[in-house]
Amino acid sequence: MRQFLHDNWTVRAVAGDAEMPEAIRGRELAAQVPGCIHTDLLAAGLIADPYPDRNELGLQWIGYADWQYACRFRPRAGLSGCGKVELVCEGLDTVAALALNGQPIGQAANMHHPHRFDVAGVLRGGENVLAVTFRSAVQYAKEMQRQLGPRPHVERYPYNVIRKMACSFGWDWAPTLVTAGIWRPIYLAGWSGVRIGSVRPLVRRADAERAVVDVCVDLAWGGGPVAERTYASARLAGPDGQAVSDSTLVAAGDDLAVVRLEVPEPRLWFPRGYGEQVLYALDVEVAAPGRAGHDVLDAWTGRIGLRTVRHDTSADEIGSKFTIEVNGRPIFCKGANWVPDDCFPSRVDAGRYRRRLEQAAGANLNMLRVWGGGIYESDAFYDVCDELGILVWQDFLFACAAYPEEQPLRGAVQAEARHQVARLSCHPSLVLWNGCNENVWGYFDWGWKDALEGRTWGGGYYLDLLPKTVAEVDPTRPYWPASPYSGSMDIHPLDDRHGNQHLWDAWKHAGHWAYRDHCPRFASEFGYQGPPTYATLRAAVAPDELRLGSASMEHHQKFPAGNEKLSVRMAEQFRVPADIDDWLYLAQVVQARGVTCGVEWFRSRQPTCMGVLYWQFNDCWPVTSWSAVDGLGRRKPLWYASRRFYAERLVTIQPEGEGLWVFAVNDGDEPWRGELALARMDFWGRKLAAETAELAVPARSCRRVAELGERLGRPDDESAELIVAESGRARGTWFFDVDKNLAYPEAQFEAGLSGVPGEWRLRVTARSMLRDVAILADYLDADARVGEQLVTLLPGESFVFEIASDRRLDVGRLVRPPVMQCVNRFGGRSAAQNC
Repeated sequence: MRQFLHDNWTVRAVAGDAEMPEAIRGRELAAQVPGCIHTDLLAAGLIADPYPDRNELGLQWIGYADWQYACRFRPRAGLSGCGKVELVCEGLDTVAALALNGQPIGQAANMHHPHRFDVAGVLRGGENVLAVTFRSAVQYAKEMQRQLGPRPHVERYPYNVIRKMACSFGWDWAPTLVTAGIWRPIYLAGWSGVRIGSVRPLVRRADAERAVVDVCVDLAWGGGPVAERTYASARLAGPDGQAVSDSTLVAAGDDLAVVRLEVPEPRLWFPRGYGEQVLYALDVEVAAPGRAGHDVLDAWTGRIGLRTVRHDTSADEIGSKFTIEVNGRPIFCKGANWVPDDCFPSRVDAGRYRRRLEQAAGANLNMLRVWGGGIYESDAFYDVCDELGILVWQDFLFACAAYPEEQPLRGAVQAEARHQVARLSCHPSLVLWNGCNENVWGYFDWGWKDALEGRTWGGGYYLDLLPKTVAEVDPTRPYWPASPYSGSMDIHPLDDRHGNQHLWDAWKHAGHWAYRDHCPRFASEFGYQGPPTYATLRAAVAPDELRLGSASMEHHQKFPAGNEKLSVRMAEQFRVPADIDDWLYLAQVVQARGVTCGVEWFRSRQPTCMGVLYWQFNDCWPVTSWSAVDGLGRRKPLWYASRRFYAERLVTIQPEGEGLWVFAVNDGDEPWRGELALARMDFWGRKLAAETAELAVPARSCRRVAELGERLGRPDDESAELIVAESGRARGTWFFDVDKNLAYPEAQFEAGLSGVPGEWRLRVTARSMLRDVAILADYLDADARVGEQLVTLLPGESFVFEIASDRRLDVGRLVRPPVMQCVNRFGGRSAAQNC
């Protein structure tokens, strides 16, 4: 029996520093549970929204205060008849002391692990008062650092000594908003005799003939007499009505029951692009014989997929592989890194998860890496990944820091890991557990060894505790110690020949061409920055601050000197404009091109490289960052580029050796056969050389199709020519120089608008070449959505931009800057002004 305690909560400050406003001291406020102190203060109108302008800076006192949440409730009828009554807190953020009716019932210090407290001896039949007092996470972290000794980390506060979402202490894309509160459900649970702790459906075999699932039911006993006979039963039902079931007798006190289910001719679960996402309903009961058949003591229900997963790291002629296999099939992983979608995770509900993950699927991603500085996401996230076939690479929550291995942290980490591995074991989408983010790299290269002076740094977690936990709790899923990591502490973690790599030299130092200096086995993190959409930036920055160098613009850029870095990367290709609208557009072009360069190069290295995860897919607030979807959920130009560079069929032109080659990538199950048309042409559409090549690319492979010799690969005028390679809808282009050296023609086109509010169609017909055309309709309507962006049109070609806007749009405004943009305006010898 459960009774959720989500109503009638209040919150008040019980300690705080001198910066706390007097209007808040001692004041009792209505509180929302699940929620956090920032959202409660915001709802009460006592603080400004932390996201716009520089409001974040005035709210730092919140993280230094202690807060007490309290509620009054009456227990449901029937709870008193249960042998055991517990208060279950699925998420306490973070350092909490709990009291019921003035009596202490327990403490907590881990945001990432649920807590259960026995309240049977304290709970009253009438009104009860529950109080949860949260100590300042900042002050607690400082105290733990003094106790355990200083260890390197990358932010202002020692987030590495507290089990709390690391990026709430700030990051190079996140604000510093140190939260407190009851962020996940809280309820009373009454039970007698035995309850289900967790259900781990371990798929031992899955093929066309048979699937074997060991349903491992973890049990807890107590709260009264135990039935003479107790059974654990499981029933698995497929979408076509096929069902199998079985049960096993459980001896009193046994903490594990295993029910084996065998499914003949199962329908297997595959990642998107490789097959169907078939899910089976799994129902588990623990019951005892009763007068009416049986008395159910506890039950669990969920969905699973029948599939196997293997991580192939075997040695080869290069070094060692890094390949994810599902149902025996090697998967080329196309994806991105995922960060918390809000600074206040309780605001991310199931609908928001679905919208964001549908955006990932719409951009042709088949994998997301849940990054180690965030959270283990809620069940709703993994449920949608299961449905959409998006593979999940799940980090344990350690990022960019040396972590103490002493108590109390070690015990907290062990309990957290066991719980999360068990909780997520039912999700077929989760295919890899990863020990940490960049911590092995930090140990090798960031000066940690000297700074640590012999203190522990987390290696015992990543190389011992965590792999043992995964092997014990869910041996059907692979584990990898770190990202990046080369498979051995004797090999540098950024070795191209082994493991997975992070590639940050291109963004930080060398420009996107530097991606071609690498051939990783798996690129698990790399990226290029770009600003958010105009509408999102306008929501975050006051109109008089919407300019480069303003305090608010700089505040919404957390990477040190990030906007200057963006201008440096921009200057490699363009003359940096003074106009803010032009700068925003070109910065987004630079981001999309940078990631495109990396992804297309890595895909052309298949099968040496078998995965590409750019940094990052989403954002937690409105900020200039590496994301494809900005902090208010709007798609940046990088999102549209993702849809193209992750397409099932890709044609890309790449330099190799002294020449240029055309590569064709076929990520489908059918061979790709046809004709590849090759042409060198000028910007006015005149073909200067043309050839054809046979296209014959086997399923799930990449082929070098053609070398571009003298006729095609050597221009007469490199400032005014390009190469086009295309087959069907797949097209690759190659320009011989950067934009600032190109003689783009003045943008000449015809445009016509049709449709009605809600569904507009803007047809653009090119009379000259138009490169990277964007229709930034959010300048006219913040809610407008455009079907495609950064479209390059050759002379004579037309493209229809579909625009979803409820406003009445005007073609004249749609085809002028800053709404319509193309890089013709920014070429070295261009006179174009009207695109």
